[in-house]
Amino acid sequence: MYEIILSDKAKKQLSKLPSNIKDRMGTVIERIKIRPFSFVKKIQGTNYFRVRAGDYRIILDIRQNKLIIFVIELGHRKNIYNN
Repeated sequence: MYEIILSDKAKKQLSKLPSNIKDRMGTVIERIKIRPFSFVKKIQGTNYFRVRAGDYRIILDIRQNKLIIFVIELGHRKNIYNN
């Protein structure tokens, strides 16, 4: 099982979300702990992955050799790819 680590930016973004969206994000993150590659898609031109949570996206870096999923940032799909 993979370990989940949230960046400081991701923690801040998560704290600003409504509680129902936080719950959905938590459910998605728990689901990808076991088999992340079943749920994620590669982001073109980067080494990162994304996973959907309704209209929100979670940007991830998966380190297979250490079994770590590093959550880089999360947010609404219209804003998340602009950074």
